[in-house]
Amino acid sequence: MNDRNVVRWGVLGTARIAAKVGPAISRANGAELAAIASRSRDRAAGWADEHGAAGVYGSYQELIDDPDIHAVYIPLPPSLHREWTIRAAEHGKHVLCEKPLAASTAEAEDMAAACREHDVQLMDGVMWYHHPRANQMLDIVHGTQLGSLRRLTSAYSFNADRIPQNDFRFKREFGGGALLDLGWYCVGAALRVFQQLPVRVWATARLRDDVDMNLTGIMWFDNDCVASFNCGFDTVVRRWVEVAGTSASLICDDFARPWFDDKARFWIHDPSGTSIVHHCEAPIQEDCMVERTSRLILDGRTDPYWPQLAVDTQRVCEALDRSARTDRAIEPAS
Repeated sequence: MNDRNVVRWGVLGTARIAAKVGPAISRANGAELAAIASRSRDRAAGWADEHGAAGVYGSYQELIDDPDIHAVYIPLPPSLHREWTIRAAEHGKHVLCEKPLAASTAEAEDMAAACREHDVQLMDGVMWYHHPRANQMLDIVHGTQLGSLRRLTSAYSFNADRIPQNDFRFKREFGGGALLDLGWYCVGAALRVFQQLPVRVWATARLRDDVDMNLTGIMWFDNDCVASFNCGFDTVVRRWVEVAGTSASLICDDFARPWFDDKARFWIHDPSGTSIVHHCEAPIQEDCMVERTSRLILDGRTDPYWPQLAVDTQRVCEALDRSARTDRAIEPAS
């Protein structure tokens, strides 16, 4: 174990999601919210006052140059993830980077390679992976209760009544679009359940100003497994998943984030119509993500599973995007 007992975290940027993850860093065991950086020092100071960060920096590079910072959280637009992840890794900082990991597979691979080279952990910001419920569901999925796995179906959406002009999610050049913002969760769920890359994908999308506002995708896997999903910025909030096997199915109606922080649950349905609800421990999932990353750092080890999952998710999303824009099935490159 390292000779320190707390990871000092710095945050690069004051994006809206940082207001959730910043307090989680303060709450999480083994973590300390040490600093915030923004292109505006005044903005950083205001964020620090609100969320309790001690250090304030008027540029991202200033924070990365601080030798007392052990890890950085990057909530910047995807188009900036490669640059700042690599800079952080070169300075020996571990990286928790918001999803999507990057704007392209090539950029994601560069990020993972830089973190491997400098022996730092790279983690993408998919919080539900680290919640105890995810492990409980995966234990059932990879056990015998569902029989042979056949199909995963999922959806993630919200209805944007108006499109904010400054929101990168609605700008393709910044890495926006429903697939990378929301479909990322659905693709990641399929990769975790089937534990392999799909052999072929197909998608269709409704585009607005070259941004996928709604996308439906299909992924075919070996062993007769199929996953399908829908994601969009134009439909009521949905974040559900069903995993169906030959004997039973598992359903979770809020897999990406529990509707209520103190109530996490999922159901098993058998062929006779009987449903069994499973209630799970329900910590705040942002805290779980920060604690897992901090524990790896404090233990002095890196876990290659997480960057590989993120790069694979990026690769499949890129293939789905290409399919939607060419109207043909795509075989994701391994």
